[in-house]
Amino acid sequence: MSSAPESPKSQVKPWPRLRRGLEHDFTVVKVREDVVMDPRTNREHPRVHMECADWVTVVAVTKQDELVMVRQFRCGIEAATLEAPGGVIDPGEDPATAAARELEEETGYRAGRLEPLGVVHPNPAFQTNRCHTYLALDCERVSDGDLDDGEDIAVELYPRADLPRLILEGHITHSLAVVAFFLERLRAEAKR
Repeated sequence: MSSAPESPKSQVKPWPRLRRGLEHDFTVVKVREDVVMDPRTNREHPRVHMECADWVTVVAVTKQDELVMVRQFRCGIEAATLEAPGGVIDPGEDPATAAARELEEETGYRAGRLEPLGVVHPNPAFQTNRCHTYLALDCERVSDGDLDDGEDIAVELYPRADLPRLILEGHITHSLAVVAFFLERLRAEAKR
């Protein structure tokens, strides 16, 4: 049995920030361009830095084993996407509280149980935030939801067994939704 190679983590040095760029506040994200130094070559490099709030994504499942999904228009790709419910964690808010809140606001569904699945960095190359993923089980519809200003969301239910097809056929392309479903699958496999 071979052992794993030594982690390169100990060989990678931090890139010191030499200059902090001018910050632009776009409400949902603060963007600036810093200048950093490559510790291997001592050369300077510009790097974009995006400061975002942490997010939550919710894999929501009804008592009938249906996935509660949302469809909404995304300006970045100028198209509607099929996703797991989720959103921004408010300042000082616990991620689990945010997950329950976002699920109910976006879909009108409330979870009977909420379990953490994991935390990922959406894009550590230039974003500061994390995305917390939760599994919401025994979800029941309790309202019509309460959308934020600037949200226009359609709620759609899918048999849970359709999930692999929805991803493989390109119906679900939002990377954080795909990661959320992957984390849920890993957790289920680990319990076997």
